[in-house]
Amino acid sequence: MRVEVRDNNVDQALRVLKKKLQREGVYREMKLRTHFEKPSEKRAREHAAAVSRARKADRKRAERDR
Repeated sequence: MRVEVRDNNVDQALRVLKKKLQREGVYREMKLRTHFEKPSEKRAREHAAAVSRARKADRKRAERDR
């Protein structure tokens, strides 16, 4: 990943870098890899995320159909 520093403005470049890392999911993955997660916990987390995505898709579909 590459970020350009313009006019020696390192603070702005750092903000851009952090935003890019967050969009890529690096922070989330670091948090998940910090501690061991049991396979059952991983399945439960992934299932909850899938349910959340499905509900969001249903809400958007219902809103679009109005």
